[in-house]
Amino acid sequence: MEPIIGIDLGTTNSEVAVVRDGQPVVLREDGEAILPSVVGLDPQGQLIVGTPARNQWILAPERTIRSIKRKMGEETTVRLGDREYAPQEISAIILRRLKERAEKELGQPVRKAVITVPAFFNEIQREATREAGELAGLEVVRILNEPTAAALTYDPRPDRLERLLVYDLGGGTFDVSIVQIEQGVVEVLSSHGDTHLGGDDFDQLLLDDVCNSFQDQHGIDLRKSLAAKSRVLRAVEEAKKRLSFEPTARIQEEFIAEKKGLPLHLDVEVRRDQYEDLIEPWIAKTLTCVDEALSDAKLHVGQIDKVILVGGSSRTPMIHRLLQERLGQEAHAEVDPDLCVALGAAIQGAMIAGIDVGPVLVDITPHTLGIQVIGLMHGYESPYCFAPIIQRNTPLPASRSEIFGTSVDRQESVIVRVFQGEHRDVRNNERVGEFLLEGLAEVSRGNEILVRFDLDLDGILKVTARERLTGLEERLTIDNAVSRFRARSRDEVVLSPKVVPVTAGVAPSSDGLAAAATPWAAESEAPQWSEKVRQSESLLAKARKLAPQATPEDQKEIERLIDLVEQQLASQSPEPLANTLAELEDLLFYLEDV
Repeated sequence: MEPIIGIDLGTTNSEVAVVRDGQPVVLREDGEAILPSVVGLDPQGQLIVGTPARNQWILAPERTIRSIKRKMGEETTVRLGDREYAPQEISAIILRRLKERAEKELGQPVRKAVITVPAFFNEIQREATREAGELAGLEVVRILNEPTAAALTYDPRPDRLERLLVYDLGGGTFDVSIVQIEQGVVEVLSSHGDTHLGGDDFDQLLLDDVCNSFQDQHGIDLRKSLAAKSRVLRAVEEAKKRLSFEPTARIQEEFIAEKKGLPLHLDVEVRRDQYEDLIEPWIAKTLTCVDEALSDAKLHVGQIDKVILVGGSSRTPMIHRLLQERLGQEAHAEVDPDLCVALGAAIQGAMIAGIDVGPVLVDITPHTLGIQVIGLMHGYESPYCFAPIIQRNTPLPASRSEIFGTSVDRQESVIVRVFQGEHRDVRNNERVGEFLLEGLAEVSRGNEILVRFDLDLDGILKVTARERLTGLEERLTIDNAVSRFRARSRDEVVLSPKVVPVTAGVAPSSDGLAAAATPWAAESEAPQWSEKVRQSESLLAKARKLAPQATPEDQKEIERLIDLVEQQLASQSPEPLANTLAELEDLLFYLEDV
């Protein structure tokens, strides 16, 4: 049977596992289970991956890339030698190395994989992970949430319902999930987290503390030298690990700097309580996520049967202590926190391949997904309201649809703007994508448009907009969304004179806020109005940029004018809008001149 491997593509370290003889095992190379998620170029310009790259990073950080996972899904590149790489290309290099390890250990080609991601990864980050797998020569049969994968490694009692709290603190991300297991079915009840919180942040805090101490003593900031900073960062990483088991750790680096021709050495002792004081605000954030996950699952701490620790950073004694205080029970780490995610991914891969190795999985979506509509916000109509279509914590796969209506007579086309997040104002959520539905029937406003969201087991979103009268249809997937953004600017899409956003009334949401069941006030077909919209957006962007630099009085006036512009855009009031824009422009000119 063709194997399906499980891969934990981590910020700091990565692993690959497979099910053998009914048991998940991590595949090793030269006795090492962990592959550092580091890519570099050696002095001869050859690609190196894993431990050699991590070791080189101390001496040649300019030729080495680490923590690329934090950039997944971003429209950015990183330089390695004379080439620019997208984040998914660097991740693909790591995945290809894991694929080669698996093929060597299994003695056969490997073509399919389950790859894990943080539960709070958004749609674009998930699609970037899938793309990285494909670039590495792998068919990604499932994108699996990391806490869910970890839960699969813990055998539940077959005679009772069990609820697990999975606390996953890795190198770059944090997730907490509430998982229910009953009669062979694993169901994720809720997830919370932060994709920019992890051991890397703890390392930076400790590095800053050590470097500040050295600067106070010698007047030299070690962070200004790439080589010195890399050496100190590697040293504090090792000290952090030792502090998980010892009350103190000494950081020593000889010849770290030079002053007046004399060498300077770094020699400092770090106490565990000192380190814990540094990271306490970050740990407090994770505990807030724990509380929110419990609230979303509608459970109290007494209903949690087991707490599972995942990720290397979860070894910190402070975390064990605070979780026990908060949840009233010891946390479990019987399965290696560094390896359990890869093992769970292997279990899921075996299940997909038809091997009976464990429970059936029911995962959830961690974010609410919807579109932009107009509705009541702060007492007036706003074009920035969020209409949820798939609520967060909905079991996967999920399909939901809503009917929306056009806002003007004889409207020829609509824009469907897709967002994810929990805020009523779409500007505080994350835009997933947008697309046009053109060639609509020439009928009165209120022409019904059915918008359908399909979210698969990998958390990949497909959006369909269909005119109910004619069957005219347009679709969006994440890769299409990315290509659209690259192919055309936002102005070309949003400000086309004959394009008006799709709209409808929306039922009250769970937080008690309701969007207005009134037509959208959108861009008129008149080119003059489109120009006013363009001018408004430009001035609003400038106003929000300059506001933090203004005096409190000017900030208050800017906020008043911004609100007024938005009201007049929503009500399509050209003359009042022109007067308000002129007033806002005068104020911004004054602030820029100051």
